[in-house]
Amino acid sequence: MKAYIVGVGMTKFEKPETRDWQYWDMVKEAGSAALADAGVRYEQVQQVPVGYCFQASTAGQRAAYELGLTGVPVYNVNNNCATGSTALMMARQFVEGGISDCVLALGFEKMARGALGGGGSDGGAADFRTSPVARHYGIMAAAHGFEMSPPTAQIFGDAAREHMDRYGTTEAQLAAVGAKNHRHSVNNPYAQFQDAYTVDEILAARTVHRPLTKLQCSPTSDGAAAAVVVSERFVERHGLGDRAVEIVAQAMTTDTGESFASGTCIDTVGRPMSRAAAQQVYDASGLSAADLDVIELHDCFSINELLTYEALGLCGEGESGKLVESGATTYGGRWVVNPSGGLISKGHPLGATGIAQAAELTWQLRGEAGPRQVPDARVGLAHNIGLGGAAVVTLLRR
Repeated sequence: MKAYIVGVGMTKFEKPETRDWQYWDMVKEAGSAALADAGVRYEQVQQVPVGYCFQASTAGQRAAYELGLTGVPVYNVNNNCATGSTALMMARQFVEGGISDCVLALGFEKMARGALGGGGSDGGAADFRTSPVARHYGIMAAAHGFEMSPPTAQIFGDAAREHMDRYGTTEAQLAAVGAKNHRHSVNNPYAQFQDAYTVDEILAARTVHRPLTKLQCSPTSDGAAAAVVVSERFVERHGLGDRAVEIVAQAMTTDTGESFASGTCIDTVGRPMSRAAAQQVYDASGLSAADLDVIELHDCFSINELLTYEALGLCGEGESGKLVESGATTYGGRWVVNPSGGLISKGHPLGATGIAQAAELTWQLRGEAGPRQVPDARVGLAHNIGLGGAAVVTLLRR
């Protein structure tokens, strides 16, 4: 059975503590917008997967209760930075499996200011022994040692150093990712930041972990996103054909031996997972990178956008720096990647990110993205990844 997104909504992503709201306020805003977009009442929803990382168990219920008290099953989902897309995948599986005709996927996060920790109780080095990502950071420490910089920036920054050493990627090419995504965000009213920067300005920003500067790193953010996922018969019964965007294929992968065998941060942060998930989606759909028009991918740091170009097959291994430098991944190029501004500029509330990517692609494929609209967009791909690990790739088509 086919699954379709017929309604999406999201809040503006905000710097933590900027706005006086609770996570349930965010979910009410995003969820109500998605239901209104679909023309669906909450009473019609049969399942509600809710993604988040930093609240207690059953926070999904507390958030969903703002939309209604119908007794509907609510599932609390936590999969690190891939949490939102995991909730969306559950929604699709309920529909494709014939279990439900109408599912509401929700994702939210209310975060603390400052850099994201390493997965332990406070993100410090001492927590790596008990952290779920201890093995990942152990690879980093063995290859590069441990520096007193934020752990997530450190492991991705070390991956950038490896890419530079191995392929000749330059700091300017890494900064070009940030420049592109900040430029795209100028036209996105939902983005946390809407300022454009030049490559030189990005290079001159404060270094977080060499070679990554602040303007190449996604910020902590508050926000929520929602998507209504329905069956083909629901679309037909309720006359939603003009709203429907098909989830053509979707795949989730987790770490395999390849993630750790090379001892490199490039593999440990997820390029093999992303490549495998993308290939599963291409095989299932019969499509390839050549068929894509618009892409929302997980640019938690500029290097991860480059690694993901290679994993998705937009270019060969080691060629991603030259690809972004060529203009192939912005307006007027071969693909438009992260028209929303991506995580770097739009923001990264972990539980909401994957669903927000789907929202952006839904607007793009419907032709509703306003000044950031990708011309004639028909096929879109979302990529969402989390250390620990999970990678979710979703292919959408109007």
